Amino acid sequence: MLTVLTFLLRHWRREWPVVAGTALSMAAATLADLLLPVFSGRLVDAVASPNTVREASFHAAVRAIIMMAALGALLLVGRHLAMLGIIRLTLRLMSRFAGDAFWRIQRFSTDWHANNFAGSIVRRITRGMWAVDLADDTLLLAMLPAVLVLTGSSLLLGLHWPVMGFIVAAGAAIYIAISIALSLGYVAPAARLSNSLDTRTGGAIADAITCNAVVKSFGAEAREDARLARVLDKWRLRTRRTWKFGTRSGTIQLTMLLVLRTVVTLYAVMLWWRGSATAGDVTFVLTSYFIVHGYLRDIGQHVANLQRSVNEMEEMVELHSQPLGVANRTGAKPLEVAGGEIVFDRVTFRYAGQVAPLFKDFSLRIEAGERVGLVGHSGSGKTTFVKLLHRLYDLQDGSILIDGQDIAAATQESLRAQLALVPQEPILFHRSLAENIAYARPRASLREIEEAARLANAHQFISRQPKGYATLVGERGIKLSGGERQRVALARAFLANTPMLILDEATSSLDSESEALIQEATERLMSGRTAIVIAHRLSTVRMLDRILVFDDGRIGEEGTHAELVGKLGGTYKRLFERQALGLIVDRTLEFSDRHGDE
Repeated sequence: MLTVLTFLLRHWRREWPVVAGTALSMAAATLADLLLPVFSGRLVDAVASPNTVREASFHAAVRAIIMMAALGALLLVGRHLAMLGIIRLTLRLMSRFAGDAFWRIQRFSTDWHANNFAGSIVRRITRGMWAVDLADDTLLLAMLPAVLVLTGSSLLLGLHWPVMGFIVAAGAAIYIAISIALSLGYVAPAARLSNSLDTRTGGAIADAITCNAVVKSFGAEAREDARLARVLDKWRLRTRRTWKFGTRSGTIQLTMLLVLRTVVTLYAVMLWWRGSATAGDVTFVLTSYFIVHGYLRDIGQHVANLQRSVNEMEEMVELHSQPLGVANRTGAKPLEVAGGEIVFDRVTFRYAGQVAPLFKDFSLRIEAGERVGLVGHSGSGKTTFVKLLHRLYDLQDGSILIDGQDIAAATQESLRAQLALVPQEPILFHRSLAENIAYARPRASLREIEEAARLANAHQFISRQPKGYATLVGERGIKLSGGERQRVALARAFLANTPMLILDEATSSLDSESEALIQEATERLMSGRTAIVIAHRLSTVRMLDRILVFDDGRIGEEGTHAELVGKLGGTYKRLFERQALGLIVDRTLEFSDRHGDE
């Protein structure tokens, strides 16, 4: 709890004029509330005065009414200004907290994102964001006036009757202490567990919705319903436990209030019976206590609300304590690329949790403008090579240089702005086709977007869409075919117009027509750039300048296609022959099916 409150107060300091104005406005309103019983008592004394001083009593009553009206106006204005202040403060903090959390999440490592559900992350942020609203209201609009009223009422009563002041002060202190103990030691641990299940529920729902196409393809709707039901059962049990604990805590607090009210009322009647208090004094005591009682009754709920808001903010605040994983170095400068020469200089790298490094003293030079293919079995290091070039991970030793500049000393944004990536499975935003293509260069004109689409052989299919370039593509581009998504990704790379290019060749799962269109666009895209192609079909790397055959984190073979095919017993030759044989079989089956249909 202390961590969360410290985090909140740190942000309050950044908005101290708004916080101070809100607190002062609420204090003024509370002062009016606090003094109201004093003039209520004077009004009763004036009304109850003997008829012999009727005129003086009338004037005293009028003065009391005027003061009560003035206090009412102060209460109204103070609360109104406090509400305006809290609106301004809370909206600023909610926006900042959500923005800061999103900023960090965007920059967390690839491993972090791989280990967290997108739905769970969203729940952490949104739940923590709205918890700020509850925390601000509780602390500034509820707890602050409650403390002022309890302190002020105890002092006012104590000035007239010290024992009465002591009873109210001691009773309030005991009540608050027990309320806090119940909330933090009894309810909070249960609430923390139910929040954890709430996060898991959000993750389970988002996971199934995101993969709905897979669910439908296997007819697994009922299976996913059952899976979510199991998560919801656990959530329901934990939440019911939390709510029961809260109910018991509230019952204990209410019992204490009833005892305190009885004691104060009895003592006020005793003061009147002894002649130590007038009817107005008794009115003052009872009115003061009823105000105190109201604040005490609510303070238990305020403590519970504060505890709940803290619990709901915990996971969001925790995001700010986690390291980014890969961060810009102090003094990092923008990377400036002219040619695009890439050098891996004695690079050593291993993934977290692995003992043996994948790359050890790995060195490689790719000349500016050279087109290089990466070949090898799964896990040989091809994808890791590209991830290191993007600086998605930090090296254990060695360096990676682009045009002689260490990429670790450059800002990540400038590095990645020089490397256009066309992934094997392009992911598109649920935005228009124009926005998806222009993601590489947001300020591009529609004419430039269309030109990039033409170069990528995408303009024709885009023109057939209902709204052309304004057509929404669905979440992750689900409304487009694989070949269409691939061409949009190529158009994005064309528009980026970077000196370096990385292609995770993805034509293996496409039809022949889409494959031909994409290969044609790819050839245009690689022209004049340093290009790295992760090859799945070896036929796509035949025309490249050099082919690197990866084998467990090292270069087993390198050369042109002709050189490697002519190498007896070579890995590349074996892979190529195996794929060539498979291609012949596929073509034969395709020919047989076609003529069989005829």
